[in-house]
Amino acid sequence: MDRVKILGWLLALALGWNAWGSPPVSPFPVEDKAQMFVDQVLVREAQGVCFTMHPAQKHPENPVLKADKPWEGWRVELYGNVIRDEEEKLFKMWYLGEELKTFPNYAVYYATSPDGVHWEKPFLGVVNTPNYPQHNVVIADLILPSVIKDNADPDPAKRYKLIGWDQKRAGYHTWISPDGLHWTPFSETPLCRGGDVITGYYDEQRSLYVAFPKINHPVRGHDRRVFWLITSPDFKTWSEPELIFTPDLRDDASSLSRIEESRPLLDVPDNPTLMRTEFYGLGVYPAESCTLAFLWMLTINNDARYGNQEGPGELQLAVSRDLHHWERPFRTPCVPRGKPGDWDGGFFECQSRALRVGDEIWLYYGASTYTHGTPCLYREENTGRGAQHTSSVGLAIWPLDRFVSADAPVEGGMLKTVPILFTGNRLELNARTKPGGAITVAILDAAGNPLPGYENSEAFSGDDLRHLVQWKDSTDISSLSGKPVCLLFTLKNAELFTFAFRKG
Repeated sequence: MDRVKILGWLLALALGWNAWGSPPVSPFPVEDKAQMFVDQVLVREAQGVCFTMHPAQKHPENPVLKADKPWEGWRVELYGNVIRDEEEKLFKMWYLGEELKTFPNYAVYYATSPDGVHWEKPFLGVVNTPNYPQHNVVIADLILPSVIKDNADPDPAKRYKLIGWDQKRAGYHTWISPDGLHWTPFSETPLCRGGDVITGYYDEQRSLYVAFPKINHPVRGHDRRVFWLITSPDFKTWSEPELIFTPDLRDDASSLSRIEESRPLLDVPDNPTLMRTEFYGLGVYPAESCTLAFLWMLTINNDARYGNQEGPGELQLAVSRDLHHWERPFRTPCVPRGKPGDWDGGFFECQSRALRVGDEIWLYYGASTYTHGTPCLYREENTGRGAQHTSSVGLAIWPLDRFVSADAPVEGGMLKTVPILFTGNRLELNARTKPGGAITVAILDAAGNPLPGYENSEAFSGDDLRHLVQWKDSTDISSLSGKPVCLLFTLKNAELFTFAFRKG
């Protein structure tokens, strides 16, 4: 071991890090960030408690954006992103249409909304075409536009950044723009190998641009759509791809269940030797303590008649605390799939990054009336294209961070955390009780012994995103800040979504 490595190792030990440069995780540093139960990293023990995923609520005006302009063609898809521009007080959407006579390599369309529900498609004149003197196309020959507004970049020409798939150069590339409308290619070479689907965002906590490219990979006898991770500190130099999402045996074993839900839509009979699960893309929600992913699932029942594979889609939830290691405890839709014949009964995709809007999490998603191999995707005549079959954009909403809850029945239950370290001086709960329900909290030392003065708190009943926990008329726990403690939750007929230590 050379002298530099020895010095680095000694410094790491002095800082409390291990020899591999990883920060200590026990006691687990929860800091002042809301801790979810999508994973159970912080759960040491649970009795009489189950963990429940809460699917989003669909907006009652769904679909909020449809193909209603001739230059959009017969469908629109949210292979793109939506941002909420705080400066302009405006929601902005970049999406795809399909009018291949005018835009044979597809195109990126732009829409705006003051409220995120009612959308306008402004005439922009950015891309010239003799077929339509006025339209809302901002880039031709591009798909999968993950758009980021970057106010931190000192160069106003780079205020907007885009990660996508260049149809003409056949590769993953980046673009820049001063206004989100007029775009200039930025990357000179592809970001990495792979084909078509890619999503990306800027991770503020890590100060990294993050992208998830699709690079096929063999999994249990099939060459499958799977997803990899690439990152960049400067939007120019990108890391080598790291494989992070592959279907597992549990995915494949449940394939038939998902297929049966969409049986009336399928164009070909099942082929058991080809039946499998693949990933088609993903969007993310960077929460305080973890990152959630909304995986676009494709369940294949057979090869399609006119090419590709047939099968339905849905969105499922995944979670990571480092972007490299992901867990998927729940394998059912996090956005309910519509029934066959509904506008969102077939295939699904979503925006590259979900939005926090007030005390809600908004996820825009694209969905269709058809499945992945329906004939309308490959030919126009007698397939119901634009009439029976179309694709639109909808909005799914969760109350703040209410994705998964730790639940206890009327009989009651308990949940004890692993030893944790926190900053701040108070404890808040995102929780809801049912009639007769209650939640109390005790603070223990790392060995599990109750700390004097912090035995069972005053009981909470009700529905609150930020319930302030009290012990004997006091909410101040600053004396325990920075010390290893465990939390013991006693729940009765209640749902606990998150806990968070806060300052102030």
